Amino acid sequence: MKREGQIKVDSENLFPIIKKWLYSDKDIFLREIVANGCDAIKKYQSLCSIGETESDGEKPRIDVILDKDAKTLTVKDNGLGMTEEEVEKYITQIAFSGAKEFIEKYSDKTDAENGIIGHFGLGFYSAYMVSDTVEIDTLSYLKDAQAVHWSSDGTSTYEITDSDKSDRGTEIIMHLSEDGEEFCDSYKLRNVLKKYCNFMPYEIFFTCVQDKKKEEEEKTGNEENAEAETKEPEEKPVNITNPLWLKAPKDCTTEEYEDFYREVFPDINPPLFWIHLNVDYPFNLKGILYFPRQTDKLQVMPGEIKLYSNQVYIADNIKEVVPEFLMLLKGVIDCPDLPLNVSRSFLQNDGEVAKISKHITKKVADKLISIFKNERSDYEGYWDDIAPFIKFGCIKDDKFYDRMKDIILYKTINGEFKTFSELPKTEGNKVYYVSSTDVQAQYIKLFKDNGLDAVILEHNIDTHYITYLEYKEQDIKFVRIDSETDEALKSDEGDKTAEADSEKVIEIFKNALSEDKLEIKAQALKTAETPAIITINEYQRRLNDMNKMYGNMFGGMNDKAQETLIINTANSIIGKLTEFDEDKQKLICRHIYDLAVISQRRLSADELEKFVADSVKVMSLLV
Repeated sequence: MKREGQIKVDSENLFPIIKKWLYSDKDIFLREIVANGCDAIKKYQSLCSIGETESDGEKPRIDVILDKDAKTLTVKDNGLGMTEEEVEKYITQIAFSGAKEFIEKYSDKTDAENGIIGHFGLGFYSAYMVSDTVEIDTLSYLKDAQAVHWSSDGTSTYEITDSDKSDRGTEIIMHLSEDGEEFCDSYKLRNVLKKYCNFMPYEIFFTCVQDKKKEEEEKTGNEENAEAETKEPEEKPVNITNPLWLKAPKDCTTEEYEDFYREVFPDINPPLFWIHLNVDYPFNLKGILYFPRQTDKLQVMPGEIKLYSNQVYIADNIKEVVPEFLMLLKGVIDCPDLPLNVSRSFLQNDGEVAKISKHITKKVADKLISIFKNERSDYEGYWDDIAPFIKFGCIKDDKFYDRMKDIILYKTINGEFKTFSELPKTEGNKVYYVSSTDVQAQYIKLFKDNGLDAVILEHNIDTHYITYLEYKEQDIKFVRIDSETDEALKSDEGDKTAEADSEKVIEIFKNALSEDKLEIKAQALKTAETPAIITINEYQRRLNDMNKMYGNMFGGMNDKAQETLIINTANSIIGKLTEFDEDKQKLICRHIYDLAVISQRRLSADELEKFVADSVKVMSLLV
């Protein structure tokens, strides 16, 4: 017998409002419906465990069935099912009273910042995001229960009739709307299931009616495969019901950790190492954080941390739970204490969430310190990959810096790793550094030839990091290897003859170059091979680099930092410069200047053309 009812909500526009508010999270409807099926199975198992009912031995499962021709999507579970009274209570009354509260609270607002699904019992009704009509077929576990069929087309009315369903559990049949036709694509559905349901605790099987029919026809038509015709293919669930993070760390092998990493993340490179989180008190937290290899040695490569609640996917990279700098890692975190549908405002104001975030940070720091102390050579091998993450973390979190500062490494141009206390410092506590081993190759050679050292800081994060470090450790100053280098390379043995000719040499260069903004100095350097070098004002260059990095936010700033040409009076060519006529002096001076520029940066197209022409003229002097 068919029974009809009217939903007791003071609005005729309930479903349009639900659809409007949930539309941006449309894919999530499948998570909600499948998660409801998991809950139904769990409740049935709980009743069996306490003796409220006797288990029939049927293996728990959820089936997701797509019928492209009928444009239906069915989610079927073998959980505890519902009676007619329970359908009225849990589907009609509770959910729609929640919907009424939703309308009263949100109908006059313009955004859904705090999240909607699940907050008002609307999980089931997320089905209407993709459906015109939704049906429920359900049979309760209770003995002699009558199966029930419920249907509503998204208006304020619904129908309930008896059903001929004979197996325990619930089927949700969604008749896909025009907006939901994209879910007639079996490939898309598999991806949505993989994203939201990949680690749900019960096996989930996906079937496309048309695809299955085609497979059966092909199998039947293959006369040579007679054995296969009589043998049912083995079903494979689309999910992993016992993810690795649920196991105790001591029971996990390296192979399992690496296999799980490849399963979750599209990365062909194995992770460097990992941290297995397993906390029961004062909160429940499990997960695995992986340190990935950095494929780009200059850019900070973003990671991905997936957040779960009882194996149900919530979201990626929620910074309220996982500190921003930890998002350079890859991993999964399962925190059952969090609600399935978390909101930003809830997380920001929840004290337990703050404790979880701090605990994760502490565990990461503890792991890094342990590797540094016990496996120093491995730590040094990891350094190029983990350095951006650690430095970013220090900039973002002073407490993290305080824990990490003694294990932060600095790689030198001589291939050694130094801690902060071991840094090669010159007079005035200056630490010379290299921002590009390619561009500054000649400066590196000059340093090495003269027994000097410098650290390599060529990642983009280093621009920010050294500024932060100078703020934290105010007795130290970082100076790029092409800035103030004349002081480091200045010869201890003054050549009085060369010094006497310095002013004359400077005049010759000024006359030859006609560079008004170029500062020119002359002094004897420790190496006689190089005729000249260029230094750049460290402070101005940093400001300009920062300005470019942030899109020229300081519009009036000069594009070029102050350059100084250091003429090496210890060089034999410079010593003979006064012997040449004025034309040759100009040619040689321009060539020396161009060589110094090439050692510092790349020439522009016009500069390169001119340099080539001058090089030909210089070679002609040898003929």
